[in-house]
Amino acid sequence: MPPSNSQDPETLDELSDAYDRLRDEIGKVIIGQEDIIEMVVVCLMAQGHALLIGVPGLAKTLLVRTLAGALDLDFSRIQFTPDLMPSDITGTEIIQETAEGARHFEFAAGPIFANVILADEINRTPPKTQAALLEAMQENHVTAGGETHVLDDPFFVLATQNPIEQEGTYPLPEAQLDRFMLNVWLDYPSFDQEVEVVRSTTAGPQATPEPVMSADELRQYQTFVRQIPVADNVIQYAVQLVSRTRPESENAPEFITTYLSYGAGPRASQYLVLGAKTLAALDGRMTPVEADVRRMAIPVLRHRIVPNFNAEAENISAVDLIDRLLDADR
Repeated sequence: MPPSNSQDPETLDELSDAYDRLRDEIGKVIIGQEDIIEMVVVCLMAQGHALLIGVPGLAKTLLVRTLAGALDLDFSRIQFTPDLMPSDITGTEIIQETAEGARHFEFAAGPIFANVILADEINRTPPKTQAALLEAMQENHVTAGGETHVLDDPFFVLATQNPIEQEGTYPLPEAQLDRFMLNVWLDYPSFDQEVEVVRSTTAGPQATPEPVMSADELRQYQTFVRQIPVADNVIQYAVQLVSRTRPESENAPEFITTYLSYGAGPRASQYLVLGAKTLAALDGRMTPVEADVRRMAIPVLRHRIVPNFNAEAENISAVDLIDRLLDADR
């Protein structure tokens, strides 16, 4: 049933039911990873982009492909390599000849013109090519030959990185990492989950997801999420949490000034609130609470704070500092 346009409980129930169906379809293919699936859907509904980090073999590509199939969206996978050029992603102008023999330039769209983009191993390609993708993510269009070509809507980028092998890579600078709403780490499955993965993938044809949501429905749900009201105390809590990550802030705890070089910017506050809105909507609630902001803290802040030498020397990670910050606010 397509969602209505009004901001009412009926639409909220429709969205919550659609999310349940979406999880069921993804669960036909992906074993476990419930928290990862939730965060990816949150990012999609909030019109953000996500960076998935995990060792090879954790079904990152399969997750993205399955999500696109369950949403009835066009899917495009781009394998990033050192020789990949910006035009290989965005497209380029080629010379075409008409029946009369006249020649003209015509834009040949690249793989970025799809609804769901998997940017596989984004840190394998040089900064110039990375920037082409990230610019398109930010502007939602591509410019070639002086003409602007608008990207498809909805438009959702999931980039992946391998955290182990770093030789020959081009790490994304902090300013470009900030373009991603969420930074999600995939962990190994549990023993029982891995047993089920092996059983289901070695016993014949794999299940395929059925589309449960159209592009039009997704766009309407995205609009609905943006319109969800948020209490002032929740917004203030999100902004306060982010401001406390800044070492120069008068509200920063001592461990932040000791272990962080840089804190998160205003975009983190925006994404905390958007993520909290989406969590509430998927759970069937009309407005978020502070607990929703706390749940979004690690994926939103992990890639936006920069630990200093003291933290590295004591083996203290960004997640450790976020956890301490959340504990201090209890």
